[in-house]
Amino acid sequence: GTSSTRFVVFTHKGRIAASAQMEHTQIFPSGKDKVGWHEHDPIEIWTNTIKCMKAVTQVLKTKKIDFTKRPLKAIGITNQRETTVAWNSETGVPYYNAIVWDDLRTASIAS
Repeated sequence: GTSSTRFVVFTHKGRIAASAQMEHTQIFPSGKDKVGWHEHDPIEIWTNTIKCMKAVTQVLKTKKIDFTKRPLKAIGITNQRETTVAWNSETGVPYYNAIVWDDLRTASIAS
């Protein structure tokens, strides 16, 4: 969902082999000119993604699932639909927080 990062590995039969989820901070900037704004820290999202992947890897190891013998067949990546983040293509550093899909700062332009 909008408030967390999740990583899931499924078996070839579609069952969940392991999963991990981490909530991330919801940022609502203060100020009369920022009513309806909603942001996420893109570095936190990336960090949580790595942590979730590592947690799932550990669970799979405890279940004796060896990726060298049974490699993943596919991966899927998704985000929050219309949430937007811009970053420097050379440094990989975001220019600003992610603008969440329900942010209202451009509502007047859309209407």
